[in-house]
Amino acid sequence: MQYQETSDSEILLLLEAIYHEYGYDFREYSQGHIRRRIMNRMAVSKFEDISEMKSKVLNDKIFASALLQDLSITVTEMFRDPVFYKSLRENVIPILKTYPFIKIWHAGCATGEEAYSMAILLQEEGLYDRTTIYATDFNQMALNRAKDGIFSNKLIKGYTSNYQLTGGKESFSSYYTSDCDNFIMNYSLKKNIVWANHNLVTDSVFAEVNLILCRNVLIYFDKNLQNKVQNLFYDSLINGGVLCLGSQENLRFSDLYEQYIELDTKERIFKKKY
Repeated sequence: MQYQETSDSEILLLLEAIYHEYGYDFREYSQGHIRRRIMNRMAVSKFEDISEMKSKVLNDKIFASALLQDLSITVTEMFRDPVFYKSLRENVIPILKTYPFIKIWHAGCATGEEAYSMAILLQEEGLYDRTTIYATDFNQMALNRAKDGIFSNKLIKGYTSNYQLTGGKESFSSYYTSDCDNFIMNYSLKKNIVWANHNLVTDSVFAEVNLILCRNVLIYFDKNLQNKVQNLFYDSLINGGVLCLGSQENLRFSDLYEQYIELDTKERIFKKKY
């Protein structure tokens, strides 16, 4: 089956079926992202057409779960984009130090590597004991993995390099224990992280927070959905709170741009005006 034989309207009908049957709304995701994931699943499952896939989604919850995993965004790593975390240390940590208690929302946390990265940074800056990190995602399987905090040893070398490039103050190995196959994040990093199921597309304000991190998620949404989520973040931030987006995401062309001060233009770090 060729890629172009499936029309946008057929894909929309599939997304409508997923929404009405399971409550997950992908209708305002980037069409390119959704099409790639759906066509890949069609090829793997050897469906003749998208109608056959739609029938399978509605009648087979195991298959539906697999497709939802395909459509979910789980690309992440420890200290992803080290320059960003270096900027956090320099531009955001001094702001957080002015608060007696700190609430951080990591929206779209996937399997949790970046939430643990934030916990490490806060611990090194003496802030973790007065911080609560709300790490949320709609993908429950990813959340379960995040809560366990168990990652493959094959990743350690890259993660250690990322950590060092951020200006890390300790040995990265002090933050985990390791066996033959995996490394496990220390409990001291887990204790102040609240893992919760939250869908940016369909759910409302999660909490009033000092800092929001949602990096490389909005690029998978269309313009209308991006605006909706940006308003959600604005309503969730306290005055003077900080919003961190991904390197390919920006507020510059949004209706809310004038409501923020840019702390780091390149790394997409914004402070909500008072």
